[in-house]
Amino acid sequence: MGWITAAIIGLVAFAVLRLIGLPRGYGRFVVIALAIGAAGYAVQQRAALPGHPVTAKTRAIEVDPGMVAFRSMILPGTAQSRATLAQADADLRQGNSASAVARLLEATRRNPRDVALWTGLGSALTAHDAGQMSPAARFAFQRAWQIAPRDPGPPFFLGLALVQSGDLPAAKVAWLRALALAPRDAAYRVDIAERLVVIDDFQAMIAGEGRKP
Repeated sequence: MGWITAAIIGLVAFAVLRLIGLPRGYGRFVVIALAIGAAGYAVQQRAALPGHPVTAKTRAIEVDPGMVAFRSMILPGTAQSRATLAQADADLRQGNSASAVARLLEATRRNPRDVALWTGLGSALTAHDAGQMSPAARFAFQRAWQIAPRDPGPPFFLGLALVQSGDLPAAKVAWLRALALAPRDAAYRVDIAERLVVIDDFQAMIAGEGRKP
């Protein structure tokens, strides 16, 4: 299963690179390179290996500025919610995912109809659980979706969390929904479409590996 984990990590990294302007012609080569390179990272995340100190919930989490900018486009919110999300991002960068979750939980309690906060909470919970989609994270995304069923933001970030948890088929469904909801003239439509192409490429690659003797 290690090569699948590597592929998933490569997909996430490639999506970010596409977001910040990776030339289209290099797509598949970068995907494969990232997937191979990520294998070592996947092994290092096994806390049971000798010599690897256990630092659960304290590992700094990279918050990509490009994804933050993308979030502001696809998931508009109030000035207050944007400030709260920025503070949660800072918590994650410092390795304090528990603080990010607590901050967003309190914010959703004060503003229970804020789609950006519920979506951010789902993402923070996924980060807190090392990329695993917990029932709490799923509830947060579903709550955001219920509040704004015509907003592409919640299904997009749900799809991103599902990619991190390894559920590519479900991520594809979520991103198809996000693409369908995105305005025709939205600049970010192409980013969603490119992620769907990458998922298809990965699934085809995995299927090809499975057919090899």
